[in-house]
Parts: sequence; structure tokens; C-alpha cells
Amino acid sequence: MRSNKRKGGKPNHIITAWSREDGFSLGQKVVNTKSNEITAIPELLEKIRIKGQAVTIDAMGTQTAIAEKIRAKHGDYVLALKENQKNLYEDVKLFLNEESEKKKLRENGKYKKTVEKAHGQIEIREYYQTEEIRWLAQKKEWKGFKSIGMEEKTIQKEGRERKEWRYYISSLKEDMELFSRAVRGHWSVESMHWHLDVTFKEDANTTLDKQAAENLNIIRKWCLSILKMVEIFRPNLSMKKKRFVISMNPAEFIEQVLNF
Repeated sequence: MRSNKRKGGKPNHIITAWSREDGFSLGQKVVNTKSNEITAIPELLEKIRIKGQAVTIDAMGTQTAIAEKIRAKHGDYVLALKENQKNLYEDVKLFLNEESEKKKLRENGKYKKTVEKAHGQIEIREYYQTEEIRWLAQKKEWKGFKSIGMEEKTIQKEGRERKEWRYYISSLKEDMELFSRAVRGHWSVESMHWHLDVTFKEDANTTLDKQAAENLNIIRKWCLSILKMVEIFRPNLSMKKKRFVISMNPAEFIEQVLNF
């Protein structure tokens, strides 16, 4: 919350557990000013029930202690790999980008491809997943580590093409539907952050009291969840327009909103 600070101070930094399936916040934790996300995530996981659920976390949360916490609470994890786990990242990257390995995974059904049109461009996503990880030197360091995976994304727009690759470690067994849903579904938490910043202009809010600012953050997340479900005038109306329409005549829409 960028504007929630005085000179020399730090703004509230809030970790959120977001349900992609239901579109609401399961819980949150304010990061201690003398701490960071890595220590705050296990504390948040301790507060919520994740048994039987797949937990996705950005690369910063790809830590052995966090993987162990998720497994201890009987959940599964799909953790993004980047340079903060350099050796593991490089090993997985080299293995999954080997053309012969990709071909083998495609032939054995450990592959899924989707094609979508969005924002004037075509997005092709190819997912690969394998349990062949005995060769990984770091395997024993990660509790419940069962598979590695990759998303290869091709973006085509105006005759041009570019590619993006993302790599993952997971406690999931080979299951292309579940793995691809977990990877693709992680955009939901990014969408939540985007709406808080853009639709609700949270970063511009100058509430300095830390507790008050956190309370307002919770209220915004409630409102976001309601706005996702409620339909005003026509389907697919943007969040910003829904807020505007309701604010112009709250008496007309209050009962409809409260029903959610």
C-alpha cells in the first residue's frame, strides 16, 4: 500500500491467500517491518485450511520451509522457479527445454495445449509435466516433491511472435488438467492486486494509520468479491463501471448487492 507511510517509514505490505475458485480472500497477513514475505507466508498458511488444496506461490515463496509447511497441513504446492533458486531453476530449465524430452512428454500424454484470443492477440499455452526427477540433486531438500513442469507461452500479435517460459516444482503427481489449472489460475491473485491498485486506487490512498489502512484493504477485497458476482444492467460490465453505476444510485442497488 504505497501511500501508507510517513517520511522514512514503510508502507503496509500485505500477503493475501486468495481463492481462485471462489474469488475471495481466505486470509491475510501484514508483513512485519523487520521481516519479509518469506517469514510471513508460513504464518498465514498456519491460519487457513489448505487440506486437499493446491497452493500456488510466486518465486519469492519457493522456499523449502514453505513447501514443508504446505505438506504438513496436507496441501499440495505448485511453486514458481526463478533465479532465487538458481541451481534448481537452471537444471529444470535445461531438462524441460530439451527437444527430445518435450517430444517424449507430448507422445506420452504429459502435455496440454490451449489457444485463446485476448486483447487483440492470440495466446498459445503449452504445458509439460513429468515425475522423472530422480536425477535432480536437490530433490531430497523439498518435502513431498513429486514433479516438475513448464508453461511455454506463445503470443502472436500483428504478425509478430514472442515466447515466454515459466518453470515449476510441485508435490502433484502427473495430472495435466490439475497442473495446468493451477498454473493458469495463479493469474487470479495478480488480477486481485491489479483491481485494488487500478479499480480501487489503493496505492493512492493516504490513510497513515496502519490498522485503519489494513481494515480498508479488507473492505476493498469484500467489495471486489461482490462486484465479481453481481450483474448490473448487462453481463461483463467492467468493475469500474459497476462501481460508478452503484455509486450514482445506491438505494436502487443496495438490496441486490447485499444479497451476495
